[in-house]
Amino acid sequence: MKGTLTMAEQLWKGRFSKAVDSRVNDFNSSIRFDQRMIAQDMRGSGVHAAMLAKQGIISEKDCEDILSGLASIADDLASGALTIDPNAEDVHTFVEQTLTARIGDAGKRLHTGRSRNDQVALDIRLTLRDYSHTLQAYIVELVKVICKKAAENTTAVMPGYTHLQRAQPITFGHALMAYAWMLLRDLQRFEDATARMDAQCPLGSGALAGTTYPLDRDFTAEKLGFAAPCPNSLDGVSDRDFCIELASAISLCMMHLSRLSEEIILWCSWEFKFIELFAFVRLDDAYSTGSSIMPQKKNPDVTELIRGKTGRVYGDLNTLLVMMKGIPLAYNKDMQEDKEAIFDAVDTLELCLKTVTPMLDTMKTLPANMRRAAAKGFINATDCADYLTKKGMPFRDAYKLTGCMVSDCIQKDKVLEELSLEEFKGYSALFENDVYDAIDLIKCCEGRTSYGGPSEASVRKQIELASAQLGAWEAENA
Repeated sequence: MKGTLTMAEQLWKGRFSKAVDSRVNDFNSSIRFDQRMIAQDMRGSGVHAAMLAKQGIISEKDCEDILSGLASIADDLASGALTIDPNAEDVHTFVEQTLTARIGDAGKRLHTGRSRNDQVALDIRLTLRDYSHTLQAYIVELVKVICKKAAENTTAVMPGYTHLQRAQPITFGHALMAYAWMLLRDLQRFEDATARMDAQCPLGSGALAGTTYPLDRDFTAEKLGFAAPCPNSLDGVSDRDFCIELASAISLCMMHLSRLSEEIILWCSWEFKFIELFAFVRLDDAYSTGSSIMPQKKNPDVTELIRGKTGRVYGDLNTLLVMMKGIPLAYNKDMQEDKEAIFDAVDTLELCLKTVTPMLDTMKTLPANMRRAAAKGFINATDCADYLTKKGMPFRDAYKLTGCMVSDCIQKDKVLEELSLEEFKGYSALFENDVYDAIDLIKCCEGRTSYGGPSEASVRKQIELASAQLGAWEAENA
């Protein structure tokens, strides 16, 4: 029948005198990736219909039919009775055409006072808001595991490094908590990005210039969980800074996971500058792989893939930035590229978090190997210099003298702890028997009582503070 829409027809075909080439249709279509927004699309459509009825723009009967029709579509999708048409131009077209096929003319009235421009801007905000909450929950679980492992290793002394050179003694628990704090800041970044998404609702912006219909944009904003409508209709449909901000938060989180992964790869290696030593950490067999030819191999593939996938997420962020940098107001088709990039970033981080968390939970630490590594490398040299400073020697003099002692020990194949008291006194009369306590590795850690340091009490305090933040997040998102 003339004027009747069939499935997979373009909503705009009345303007054109001939059918669009099938290759252009395929090129233009976004259904393969925007179909994942269908729940959010129908939610926004339901609220829009309710607002139209409230304002007397459509009848209450039409609104009831629309809401009933949307519910039936959701039910059929969930049961498998309905599948998304891959030939539909986009998910918005699919929903509207399916709805119209079920309820008739009422379905055609749903789009009154709305454009696909503000519709898609709403859908992606709603979708990313949901994804952000999911990612936050996975970060919380990872930090919980890190805190648990840190609590088990508050006295496991290991070398701390600068420039990948042994520097000062710390504990394995202290090292793990460094990553806990990085991830907690990531959690805050996701919360901040989500708060800005929640601040402004684009629905009602129309194509770019609003509409002549008496919309109640405050109503739709409130019902959809936003603080207020977007105050500028052009801005409402033409920016994707919220996608870029979330992709940036995802990239930073991936960077932290990549750094942690690099540490684990090093800790698992037989070398790591400790030729004669075992690895610091033993990974569970369920989270490592072997070699097709070398039977002795046990590879930390999970952590290597996280490193690799970090670059992939950086590419997603760059895609969004480059896509947006030269677009004039308002909506341009370039912006269709936002979804594949941000969805890929979301999916990648989720996969990494879901994999690394149980891997860390099964990780077995080898404190004896850590202690042997810490005994070499003169990581207590700073403590030796501090000892002399506390005895009255100026720090720079103490620093220089300790450097000479280290140089001499290297030539004699000794460490500072192996020097006799007579040898110590040969360098300075300030040395007494208490020097051995001052340079004891465990006591070196415990002596660092400054806030945030590696002492057992400090690490346990860090765990307490981190756990409090996690508890606050869980209470707020219960």
